[in-house]
Amino acid sequence: MATILIHPDMRSAIIATAERLLLTAKAKPGAVLGLATGGTMEPVYQELVEQAARKRLSFAGLTTFNLDEYVGLAGDHPQSYRSTMNRLLFDHVDLPREQTHLPRGDAEDPSVEARAYEAAIEAAGGIDLQLLGIGRNGHLGFNEPSSSLASSTRIKKLASSTLKANARFFGDDERMPTHAITMGIGTIMRARKLLMLAIGDSKADAVAAALEGPVTTSCPASILQFHPDVTVVLDQEAASCLKLRDFYEDIHPGGQEVYFAGTR
Repeated sequence: MATILIHPDMRSAIIATAERLLLTAKAKPGAVLGLATGGTMEPVYQELVEQAARKRLSFAGLTTFNLDEYVGLAGDHPQSYRSTMNRLLFDHVDLPREQTHLPRGDAEDPSVEARAYEAAIEAAGGIDLQLLGIGRNGHLGFNEPSSSLASSTRIKKLASSTLKANARFFGDDERMPTHAITMGIGTIMRARKLLMLAIGDSKADAVAAALEGPVTTSCPASILQFHPDVTVVLDQEAASCLKLRDFYEDIHPGGQEVYFAGTR
């Protein structure tokens, strides 16, 4: 069963997520982190940068792999996930750029790039902690509904709902890419630990389907029910459709982890 932490507000959930990433980096300075993009993660990375500066933390030994990248966008395109990660995180910490990895969206052959990216993750020893968001349709990375639950890194066409949700990041005169290179669900599930953050009532239905619904390709995030070490961090709005909400809050009041002796 996932550890489900329901925080009193969005800010508390964001800080808790950032602190878990920092704890991993501190406990294992050579850790391999899987990172995510999207609007949910922007305040998380801001918190990471601020805490790293305040506490004088070094990220120099870390290696990172992001979940995905748009097909057709070069790394210097302002809406590429490479540019986004540079702007939000990599430009502000001491993490060597060569230790930060995203698929190359402008690769000559995206299918070859996808296979090479999967191989690079394996060569790095796998991912210690994978940060995740969840799409309104239950997607993980760009693994849209109907995606294979055992898939590896590959090219995926984006669902119309995803295109609509992400259109706000592109100008009126820009053509949003329709495909992405994404870690597969099988790739994500091979990470040793998973950390998913969801905030806001727009994610409530997807969160409930992922955590309490059947495991199905209709909601790719439902596969998280099968991972042995997954933590889900929510604010009140994102948790609002959970049927067992009272139970989760009894176990971890205020979003704080509470354990009985002998359970860890």
